[in-house]
Amino acid sequence: METNKLYECTVIIDGGLQDEAITAAMELVQRVITEKGGSISSVLEIGRRKTAYPIKKKTIGYYAHIEFTGATGVIAEIEKVLRYEEDLLRYLIIQLTSALLEMRKRVEKYSVVIGSPEDNAALEAAASEAAAK
Repeated sequence: METNKLYECTVIIDGGLQDEAITAAMELVQRVITEKGGSISSVLEIGRRKTAYPIKKKTIGYYAHIEFTGATGVIAEIEKVLRYEEDLLRYLIIQLTSALLEMRKRVEKYSVVIGSPEDNAALEAAASEAAAK
């Protein structure tokens, strides 16, 4: 009998799609995970971001992280479905080990949250507009 383990699935959806198409793609990923026997514990949708390099000639991606539990045999079945989904630019499923979870807790405890360059530029633009008024 296989025991359930904790996994994280990170997906990058084509950022050029309409919001409805992105929502449909997120629902598809979540549905695939649950249909294959996984149990989703949390979903973190980061949103649209510029990619570090072009992926399938796209430079904007919609990023999301999904934590779920499932048997080890389920991962291959999930990847088999996600591999042929055209709206997904990339996906990665990793097992969250106890050492990795402990390291995350330490990083969250001692780190300072720094936004992306896009977030900082938007905040600076808003501040300069407010100062100009």
